[in-house]
Amino acid sequence: MDAFGHINHARMVTLMEEARIQWLVMATTLAAEADTPTGSQAELIKSAMIVHVEIRYQSQLRHDDSPLRIGMWIKGFRSVDFTIGYEIRGAHAEDDSKPACVASTQMAVVDVAAHSLRRLSSVEKDHLRSWSRA
Repeated sequence: MDAFGHINHARMVTLMEEARIQWLVMATTLAAEADTPTGSQAELIKSAMIVHVEIRYQSQLRHDDSPLRIGMWIKGFRSVDFTIGYEIRGAHAEDDSKPACVASTQMAVVDVAAHSLRRLSSVEKDHLRSWSRA
């Protein structure tokens, strides 16, 4: 929180990170429960690194708005990366209200051992597609 009682930018990035990790782990757990291949999802989590973060603040968020509700989905993916979309609302905001914050993180997929980008597998693309809004 900053001197004016707002949730500051650094904290917002951290909140997005915490939500992203929880969401990716939950998505892998759901895949396991649905008896779909989970090895690829686990590999996707381990090999994805952030290459770009974009945040647009549309209204203020204060400590009183906690806990924040962070909606996430896959905005899109290409051969070596994917983008996660975020809509962030205060605890008391209506579900259909304008988000206080909209954001995205672009994640590149890397071969950790080779220290280079790698292509998304067809199983990983299917997994990402299942979390898309389209």
